[in-house]
Amino acid sequence: MSLHPVVLAIDDSPENLVLMSTLLKDHYKVKVANSGARGLELARSASPDIILLDIMMPVMDGYAVCEQLKRDPATAHIPVIFLTARTESDDEKHGLEVGAVDYITKPISPPIFLMRIQNHLALKRAADFLRDKADYLEKEVLVRTREIAALQEVTVQVVTSLAETRDQETGKHIRRTQLYVKALAEKLQSHPRFAASLGTLEIDAIYKSAPLHDIGKVGIPDRILLKPGKLTAEEFEIMKTHTTLGYEAIVHTEQELGVNVGFLRYAKEIALSHQEKWDGSGYPQGLSGDAIPVSARLMAIADVYDALISRRVYKEPYPHAHAITILKEGRGSHFDPDVLDAFLAIENEVLGIALKYADSEEDIAHKKVQMESLSR
Repeated sequence: MSLHPVVLAIDDSPENLVLMSTLLKDHYKVKVANSGARGLELARSASPDIILLDIMMPVMDGYAVCEQLKRDPATAHIPVIFLTARTESDDEKHGLEVGAVDYITKPISPPIFLMRIQNHLALKRAADFLRDKADYLEKEVLVRTREIAALQEVTVQVVTSLAETRDQETGKHIRRTQLYVKALAEKLQSHPRFAASLGTLEIDAIYKSAPLHDIGKVGIPDRILLKPGKLTAEEFEIMKTHTTLGYEAIVHTEQELGVNVGFLRYAKEIALSHQEKWDGSGYPQGLSGDAIPVSARLMAIADVYDALISRRVYKEPYPHAHAITILKEGRGSHFDPDVLDAFLAIENEVLGIALKYADSEEDIAHKKVQMESLSR
């Protein structure tokens, strides 16, 4: 509100407008309108601090004008005072029901009239202050929320980057699996079995958490993690501990912080359970069926698929079609059937991700050929 508040007087009587201007001009900046339609135009363009409104006007009466003012977000906050010769209590009641803050009957007492305007302007100043403060706080909360989300993503990226220094072949694997999981979750979002657990917020949290699925491998000795040949039974038992190591590392971090971090719920699920199998033959807990967290079921397919199509020190990459055949063989045993079906339904999108984030130029050329064969 400016140093000289703006008062808009709306009345079809020229005499009344002159009277209002005379009474108000020494205290306020006065705007006048001789019809409801003109009053609405000025209310939107001149941004008055308060409106004095007659009821008995042709074409559009004061009640209709007030109702339109209150429906428009641009003018809804402007206090309206009815200034009228109608003295019936029902008229006053109706005026307050349509949104007016006061109802003054003619003839008026100038000192009391001016005092009531002054009081309503003071209330408006307080309301404007609270509204501005609320808007400011809302914007600050939004900024802080974005900062926290960015910090979460940066933290995950830093941690996974450190993990990549142990096994550099898995760098783009982390990005690919993250994107496979997101695409797969979005595909399942409308599925009756998964709609309740895969809302937009849940998918975003799973997407952010997915890079931590193999974080426990930082605790696996190099002689096992980087071994070019097949692992012995003893070595494989040690490799299997990466699931619990990753889970315990995340839990330990939460304990150090002294708070449960919401988005890490999915990181814990994925790290611990992405090696579980639908039939219960996986590890580390031997979970089966719906006992396996949904986030881990998504990652299980993404992780296996990407491992199959990727080059490793101990293997050459499998063609996409061969990898898909292997996944199909695991339907109902290794993988949740509905999750696998959804993955197969987005096969082209999956291969597009694999191509965009391929490990080498050779892999890019190889996957382009596979994509072209799928499009035929």
